Amino acid sequence: MDPITGTAAGVPFTALPPADPNGARLLVGWHMLDAPRSNAAFAAALPMHGIPAWRVYLGMPMCGARMVDGTMAAVFARAEQDALRSYVAMMVDTAADEFPPALAALRDQLPIGDGPVDLFGGSMGGAVTLMTLARAEIPVRRAALVNPAIRARTVIALIEEFTGPYPWDGETEALADRLDFVARAAEIAGRAPLLILSGELDEPGMRADAQDLMSALRTRDATAELTTVPELAHPLADEPGIEPAPQLPVAKSVDDLLTAWFTA
Repeated sequence: MDPITGTAAGVPFTALPPADPNGARLLVGWHMLDAPRSNAAFAAALPMHGIPAWRVYLGMPMCGARMVDGTMAAVFARAEQDALRSYVAMMVDTAADEFPPALAALRDQLPIGDGPVDLFGGSMGGAVTLMTLARAEIPVRRAALVNPAIRARTVIALIEEFTGPYPWDGETEALADRLDFVARAAEIAGRAPLLILSGELDEPGMRADAQDLMSALRTRDATAELTTVPELAHPLADEPGIEPAPQLPVAKSVDDLLTAWFTA
């Protein structure tokens, strides 16, 4: 079946229906800010056709249909202006705030079941997934992360390579603490079984964060798995990553791992 596009409480989405769409469970994901950087492109990169569920890909703020002047320039300008307040925190908090009303709207629009949802996210979308788990507002069955942005400080360190040193102060230190999901592992543990997929060629800091989160969750007896994906760098698609594109072989490897996790 063809993808379904629309908006849910103002949030653009791409939905892939299962073979039997009526009453199927729901899997919701948030895309990266690297390629694929739109809901439509994310759906093409990770369609997970083998899962008997609605797969719904939500657009991040100012991405896809919500881009300013049809480009990502305004998003990248925010990263240069204030990488933490205007970029990382804005993206994660806004997307997490949008989710409960968007979920309610999806339940009105699509013939989905009313049980716990499955969640996944890539990179910054992974941070949205973790924030949603930490908030504990929505019952979650299973969750998965792909090259997730687990610590805001790690993301800022990567941005500093292009913008120069970030001007830390007491307020931003506190904000970074709130966006450190290793430190918030106690709020995440026990919420849902969690799979972390870490690209073999991803940024070293992000790979270290994935290991730290896994250790913190295991210390709290959470059901969690960490898998290294061979040959995977950070992106899952080729640039520019805005429009749907053929699935790359390494994305197919991620797709297979996610499919196995969410059909367990």
